[in-house]
Amino acid sequence: MEKIILLTGFEPFNQEKINPSWEAVRALQGWREGDFVVHARQLPCVFGSSARMLHQAIEELQPSVVIGVGQAGGRVDMSVERIAINIDDAPIADNKKRQIVDQPVVNDGPAAYFATLPIKAIVHAIREAGLPSSVSHTAGTYVCNHVFYSLMHQAHEWGTTMRAGFIHIPYLPQQAAAHPGAASMKLDDMIEGLRIAVRTTLAYDVDMREAGGVTH
Repeated sequence: MEKIILLTGFEPFNQEKINPSWEAVRALQGWREGDFVVHARQLPCVFGSSARMLHQAIEELQPSVVIGVGQAGGRVDMSVERIAINIDDAPIADNKKRQIVDQPVVNDGPAAYFATLPIKAIVHAIREAGLPSSVSHTAGTYVCNHVFYSLMHQAHEWGTTMRAGFIHIPYLPQQAAAHPGAASMKLDDMIEGLRIAVRTTLAYDVDMREAGGVTH
């Protein structure tokens, strides 16, 4: 039976005209390899509705793996997230002009969830391919973390074997041009990094054990 891999990216936000997460994810729509196929979905950069749309996609597709992808301008590599925390504390308003501060993602939910992807194996494999990557110990408190936490909470509540997590990616070069000094990554490299993340997730039942990780 063919495994379903769900990749999600976001619409542009904060006055950007493009979001690299969606550009990279949509390039993999329909990608088939071995016994899996990728489905790509765009999420709004909006608290609440982003999580609802993700939940609907999971209910529809029943994926084996879900990897959320988001833009993190200022980061220098593909950041594979370790932990999602139960707080919305927006530094800027979302695309519906709501700036939620000090509110839980899920009322009475646990403080945090760990990703169930083989995060260190993914980072290792991306680096082996000559691309920059690291384990990240914080996904922030904006809509990316909101979606990441909602994803892990849904997986926990359902008791499913679905593996899930989140990857942050830097600006594209054309975005970084408007943010002097900001790091960037080519779209083709982002796409290849996501291919590696999918392949590695399916190849590893247990993550590698090696030191690593940064707090942004």
